[in-house]
Amino acid sequence: MTRLRLAQLYPDQMNIYGDRGNVIALQQRCAWRGIELIAEPIHVGQQVDWLSYDLAFFGGGQDSGQALIAADFLHQQSNGLRAAVAADLVLLAICGGYQLLGHYFLTHTEEQLPGVGILDVHTVAGKQRMIGNIVIEAQLSTQPAPVRLVGFENHSGRTYHGSGVQSLGRVLKGYGDNGSDNKGGAVYRNVFGCYLHGSLLPKNPQFADHLLHLALTRRYGAARATELLPPLDDAVERNAQQTMVQRLVQ
Repeated sequence: MTRLRLAQLYPDQMNIYGDRGNVIALQQRCAWRGIELIAEPIHVGQQVDWLSYDLAFFGGGQDSGQALIAADFLHQQSNGLRAAVAADLVLLAICGGYQLLGHYFLTHTEEQLPGVGILDVHTVAGKQRMIGNIVIEAQLSTQPAPVRLVGFENHSGRTYHGSGVQSLGRVLKGYGDNGSDNKGGAVYRNVFGCYLHGSLLPKNPQFADHLLHLALTRRYGAARATELLPPLDDAVERNAQQTMVQRLVQ
């Protein structure tokens, strides 16, 4: 059987607003195609062979949750994870996980939580909470046309991009990364960070399959990846996605 391995970073501390649903969605979409996706939790203090993984997921968490794992992420995991990213590991990070992939997160209390600097972004806490439904228009390399991704954002951190990342998408509805420049998420190599909770991947099957195609390409080659990912009947998911887009974007 075809297999992929996924590492879920700090699921005890970084798993809010249904973020674990992203891992479940990837596993189910693999299972429907006869692929076994093995998801393994990564805990504080754990030794990890990052090059043995095909995908990684880093969910969101409260500031207190981030503070509990930030030092471990920096000192225990960053070097191995950085090497795996250079070897095209596929990584999806949401909200708090996204922030810690950047250079730093400056909290409301002026505490600077160090990030690992894999993404050229930094985050500063703001006074206004940015909460509500969000739609971003993203161009995914596996899709022939731009895809309107839907989700739910709830964050006070404002994330600003440096020149080392590309924007995942243009904000059509909602705040996005900082509420001022219409940037919704950041991309570097096969690393994707954004603020779309709710869960992101069940609502956006195109993005889920995009991540799986990247992971399968890395492991088995592009031609084999296409063979392993035949189209699924996503009519229900796409209709729900389109209904939300039509309701929110005039």
